[in-house]
Amino acid sequence: MTRTLALEIAVQDPAGVRIAAEVGADRVELATALALGGLTPSPATLELAVEAAGADGPEVHVLVRPRAGGFHYTEDELVVSERDVRRAIAAGAAGVVIGALDAEGRLDLFAMARLRDAAGGAPVTLHRAIDVTADPVATLQSARELGLRRVLTSGGASAAIDGIETLRALVAAAEGEIEIMAGSGVDVTSAPVLAAAGVDAIHFSAKRAVTEDGGVRMGSASDGVGGYEVTDRDIAFAIRDALAR
Repeated sequence: MTRTLALEIAVQDPAGVRIAAEVGADRVELATALALGGLTPSPATLELAVEAAGADGPEVHVLVRPRAGGFHYTEDELVVSERDVRRAIAAGAAGVVIGALDAEGRLDLFAMARLRDAAGGAPVTLHRAIDVTADPVATLQSARELGLRRVLTSGGASAAIDGIETLRALVAAAEGEIEIMAGSGVDVTSAPVLAAAGVDAIHFSAKRAVTEDGGVRMGSASDGVGGYEVTDRDIAFAIRDALAR
């Protein structure tokens, strides 16, 4: 039987959703602040993204991450995340993307179960929190036991292509019971190699930076006004075409 490879594009706005639809992506991961690894998008951004996807466009899966930094959360942060999960599903999201670790850096089973339950049965993806755990294969087993739909992983590396051996191990350990989606630094060169590793899906952002000059510093992480990132249509099509070949 021919394996079907799913495509997921990380986007930050309705324009990105429309590009994903043009490319024929199966899903989008909707987030904001991709330069920080992604944070929870605003309610209005989600509403407009769902409208842009329409009935025939890509599924909209929402990243729920309350802040930048690590994945060990306070009770307040978990309550925020629970409410964001519920509101995302109520607003029309097809699923959510979550991740929480305990103080020892292992998957926080209690927190994950809370967030899973808040999704009310909608598909749940474990994001790249798996990549900072000591044993991604063991973390995958925990995700299976929690009944999650898929994991987004780079195989424990900064770029997925550098974690390809771990990705192969994860595919084997999944036994077809949970989807393995490769992501991080995916480009036209690495995408086909990652697909050949047997993963169920490829996740990429196809983004380009937009910079603006400004003489007044607006934050501790920027010089001047700072820049931002947008989904690039040409990059998205190039990656899709590379996989088609």
